[in-house]
Amino acid sequence: MSLSSTAQIAWRNLGRNRRRTALALGAIAVAELVLVFYESLFAGYGDQLVKSVTGPLVGHAQVHAPKWREDRAMDRFLPGVEGKLAAIRAVPGVEQAAARVYAPTLVARSVDGQAALVVGVDFATERQRGILDGIPLPPLPEKGGVLVGRLLADGLGAKAGDELALVGQASDGSVASGLFTVVAVVDTTVDLVNRVGLLMSLDDARELLVLPDAAHELVVFGSDPQAAGALSERLAALEPLAGAEVLGWRALAPEFASLIDLMWAYEAFILVLVFIAAAAGSANTMMMATFERTREFGMLLALGAKPRRIVSLVVTEGVLLGLLGLAAGALVGVSLVLITSRTGIDLSKLTSGTAESISFIGMKSSMTMFPRLVLGGLWRSLAAVLITSLLAALWPAVRAARLQPMEALRS
Repeated sequence: MSLSSTAQIAWRNLGRNRRRTALALGAIAVAELVLVFYESLFAGYGDQLVKSVTGPLVGHAQVHAPKWREDRAMDRFLPGVEGKLAAIRAVPGVEQAAARVYAPTLVARSVDGQAALVVGVDFATERQRGILDGIPLPPLPEKGGVLVGRLLADGLGAKAGDELALVGQASDGSVASGLFTVVAVVDTTVDLVNRVGLLMSLDDARELLVLPDAAHELVVFGSDPQAAGALSERLAALEPLAGAEVLGWRALAPEFASLIDLMWAYEAFILVLVFIAAAAGSANTMMMATFERTREFGMLLALGAKPRRIVSLVVTEGVLLGLLGLAAGALVGVSLVLITSRTGIDLSKLTSGTAESISFIGMKSSMTMFPRLVLGGLWRSLAAVLITSLLAALWPAVRAARLQPMEALRS
């Protein structure tokens, strides 16, 4: 009995009980559909979460003076920033690098003051990829102008055109003070900026805080967020960054990295359960088909068919059943992913539309998810279905091969 004839017989046998075969195909197809769509949904949501954290504030890697992240002292700054930025931008894989300055201050519009955080930035860069990315673009402040976070502006009663007085401490210990004009009130994806943020140009911040050609933080964006660890290692090897602290986003936001790892572990657990259910359905179909054909197998054995041929016949039926279910489920799953990757899945409808975004570790993330097709997932599902089908058909096949011809013919 050749391989082609075995496949032909197995194909005909699948049509003997079409209802049962259809139920088994449906179970495998649903399992494949869930695998493809679920993995794509997790991949898209994971990308969205990484972008929510790394995009506006954290970046893919950061450079600081040693111990600055511990106490954020004004005098722990990086000197010679322009040379450092030039070296960073020359590293392969770096798409953008920018300097930032941070300083706690008191700000007042009239008499009463509030605590605020001055953030000195390159506005043009932050618009492309940074704190101001993804929000309606306000006019860029010129010298002496600031952008004020929405909640801070509400607390101050400030609006565009108002003048604010700032008082703080400069890097040399002197008093830092000045008057600045509110150019616009902004609502960013960073809660910290919305609550206490005063965004001013890097030049104004350096002048106010006595930080010539210096910065507290260098934010680096690479081409691949998942390669941030390797990118930070290349940056740490640069001579201009010798002695500085260079960290990737996973080290900068460990709780967020742990959440993503837990999310993928949860996905793997769910998918294992789905395929166990599919395997049970397939095994039941193969077992029933084997019991019904006991006399047929006995006749084949009596005519000289070897047990391994019986095993190959039953296993081939199981594999064909699995591949057909895989093809059907993959077709529907991929189509569904391609459609929803453009339209998105708005989870805010589950909350009656009352929540358009969620917040985690101070970052806002949209509740509209865009699945991303994972090609590796299709190969994994192919391997999973083949293994599932083989395991589901193996026991019925071995049982059929062990039949005694005379006893099987009498059944």
